Amino acid sequence: MDEKITLKAARVNAGLTQEEVAKIMGVRRETISAWEDNNKIIKLGSLKRLCDLYKKSIDDIFFDF
Repeated sequence: MDEKITLKAARVNAGLTQEEVAKIMGVRRETISAWEDNNKIIKLGSLKRLCDLYKKSIDDIFFDF
């Protein structure tokens, strides 16, 4: 069974800071922090871009198998 990972863990594993991801995504660093803390809903398009950036699937981050 594969365990899900958090957005923060995926970002750290990709070797990126919140600031770097924010610049790539065109959002504020606080937005990345809010997404990682589950304090703000991520639009599907942004989620797909994050997954591509982190080289993870949506399933890797949000679903336990």
